[in-house]
Amino acid sequence: MSLTRFFRFLCMAPATRILKCDVQAVVFPQGTDQPTVSSQDTHDALRTAADHLLSGNTVVFPTETVYGLGALALDDKAAAKIFETKGRPPDNPLIVHVSSMSMLQPLLPSDYTFSPAYQVLMKRFWPGALTFLFPRNADVVPTIITAGQPTVAVRMPSHPIARALIAVAQAPLAAPSANISGKPSPTRAEHVHRDLDGKVAYILDGGPCGVGLESTVIDGLHPDGDIRVLRPGGVTVEDIEQALRQDMSDKTTIPRVLVHKRDYADETIEAVPTTPGMKYRHYSPAVPVTLLLTQSQSKTIPFQDYIRNLLQNPTPSSAVKIGVLAPTDSRIWDQLSSIVQQVEWHRHDLGPSDTPPVIAHRLFDGLLSLEQRGVDMMLIEEVLEEREGLAVMNRVRKAAGDTVAVHF
Repeated sequence: MSLTRFFRFLCMAPATRILKCDVQAVVFPQGTDQPTVSSQDTHDALRTAADHLLSGNTVVFPTETVYGLGALALDDKAAAKIFETKGRPPDNPLIVHVSSMSMLQPLLPSDYTFSPAYQVLMKRFWPGALTFLFPRNADVVPTIITAGQPTVAVRMPSHPIARALIAVAQAPLAAPSANISGKPSPTRAEHVHRDLDGKVAYILDGGPCGVGLESTVIDGLHPDGDIRVLRPGGVTVEDIEQALRQDMSDKTTIPRVLVHKRDYADETIEAVPTTPGMKYRHYSPAVPVTLLLTQSQSKTIPFQDYIRNLLQNPTPSSAVKIGVLAPTDSRIWDQLSSIVQQVEWHRHDLGPSDTPPVIAHRLFDGLLSLEQRGVDMMLIEEVLEEREGLAVMNRVRKAAGDTVAVHF
């Protein structure tokens, strides 16, 4: 071996280890914040990952939403490794994950009290896919976590492996999605491994994520008491509204639930975000993505004409690989069989159009699977912006570089 090759060998990053975890083996007994783990392999994996975190390093772990790249939230040097690993802009805040209410309290000012609306929503949706914006305890939470903002975003994950890891480490974890910044969020351990192999030491593999989209982020800190949805996600707007109506029926005023960019605008928060997913383009695979509007537009072109025009400019020398993501009952599938010249179709069924949770679960997996197949571009058909469909379209609009209105 030459000296040059020898030094290259020494500088190579060690391969990432995937540690299998049995989700069913982890239980939080009622009334306790500490898990019981019936599988020795899972116990050892959690202990290995926790020790690695406590040494100031990063670890990938599953949550019910997507896989997260975790580091100690209260250690600014450890948190900096998240930004370095992902290539994440420093003005993009991180969400802090806790395993218990007692772990949450030190992150907040000592005189802070939860609003009635927050109390209702925390009781309903924690542990779960709902992130709250809180005032930040500046003596505890480093500015790198909040990008210098006076607030901090916090959630308590419901995934047994995620919550157990935090509890075993006995420390809050900052954890954005475990991918290179800007790419689709991973929902399986193999997604993470393809993206971050050699960049992290350990991936805890807890199987596919149940929700498949990031958490919903809400801000209830305004004087009017309304709940502002900064990022739609795993908990729907309809679920939040229902919880407030049911559990605050004795109140004179029930807070409204307002969705950013749908019900109100805030240019300041877009320029200087208090939570992830508001400023930068996200969720984009390595190939162009086009959003197909098929429901709400008056000026449309036939889908077949759109594809023919696409193929003519420039004229391809060989078949173009086009990935298509659409609901099971979409009319687009019938169209594909009539356009075979110059096109190699790669299909990803998102599930029935009347099951938005299934569509949300399959979206990121579809983007990453089609990218892995080597498609040249992707087409995504719009879905109704109701329930989880609101979060789906939020992600699709950020991923798409182009939008075209078509009819079948």
